[in-house]
Amino acid sequence: MKKAIVLGATGGTGQVIVTELLARGIEVTAFGRSETKLNHLVIDNHHHPLLTYKLGDIFAYETIVEAANDADVIFQCANVPYHEMEQHLLPLGERVMKAADALGKKIVIVDGIYVYGHQVAKGDENHPKQPHTKKGKLRVQFENLIFDKKWSNAKPLIVRLPDYYGVTSQNSYLQPTLTGLASGKLSIFIGSLHTPREYIYLPDAAKMIVEVASRDDAYGENWNIPGSGLITGKELLAIAREITGNNKPVIPLNRAAVRLSGLFDPVLKEVVEIMYITEDGFTLSGEKYEKRIGEIVATPYEIGLKTTLEQLMKNLT
Repeated sequence: MKKAIVLGATGGTGQVIVTELLARGIEVTAFGRSETKLNHLVIDNHHHPLLTYKLGDIFAYETIVEAANDADVIFQCANVPYHEMEQHLLPLGERVMKAADALGKKIVIVDGIYVYGHQVAKGDENHPKQPHTKKGKLRVQFENLIFDKKWSNAKPLIVRLPDYYGVTSQNSYLQPTLTGLASGKLSIFIGSLHTPREYIYLPDAAKMIVEVASRDDAYGENWNIPGSGLITGKELLAIAREITGNNKPVIPLNRAAVRLSGLFDPVLKEVVEIMYITEDGFTLSGEKYEKRIGEIVATPYEIGLKTTLEQLMKNLT
């Protein structure tokens, strides 16, 4: 891989993938619709000589075709808000795959774990895809679209991440918790403080995603990317309080509280049906990655949270 394009480059995963590609000496085109955000991305990467950007609409496949014409790999990191998923997710998949197919390109789709529903076995790539939520069922349709045989020229793969955190994170479950702690204010925690869950540090995710993307034999498959081990919300808060010095209350939001908040917030309204993940947890297996790619990159929570919170505190001053 000598050149790549990152769709949704200014999002949480898009930003870290851009940075990781540049660190490997790969020429990168950052694709998005906000010139202001793309300019900030260039500044954040110190005007790296291998980084350029192109404005475009993810739902207009012609603009993707034009921007991705000379790329070796397309990284699809753009997403849609929860409350717009039913309307926009499948059209997004159709457009990016149509562009990849027209160009005969490799394309890496970054997705989550809703396709699995409740955990019934080890969370490897063969875990049953029997989701009980509308979002999970929609994500299964999305996967089927990505791997549809009508795309005779495109070479797709899907990487699946658990919930994540990091400096660039924007819409994760942990984001309001960490932002509140960094700002010295009261904050919230979505879900149970006692359920052991895994989170992935976004720079770790980027390293492993790019490793998968660099292997020709990885395409046509699903890849699960695990986090840094299990941790409860209570344990996570103890680490974060030590870093920030913020001992103000953190209010856990259970299903009932999120449902009530959803009366006033369209995004939280859509979170209710997937609260099972925050209540039961779901652990991804990295066995396939370890066997075929290499060692799992897993920054300890103490280090990842320290980097994230210190940067958030700096940004807020």
